[in-house]
Amino acid sequence: MRYDMTVQQAADVLAVSTKTIRRRIADGTLPAHRVGPRLIRLRRIDLDRFALPIGA
Repeated sequence: MRYDMTVQQAADVLAVSTKTIRRRIADGTLPAHRVGPRLIRLRRIDLDRFALPIGA
């Protein structure tokens, strides 16, 4: 699977701040992949799973 979304793009998709995305990556609830020393990429499928309502 490709990690092709930036933190900013993920924040836009979920309508949250980039700080929220970074917190979820840090606490392990949102999987991400570091590309190089600074770049972080996420998969769209992981965002979709993250956005599912509780009990779904």
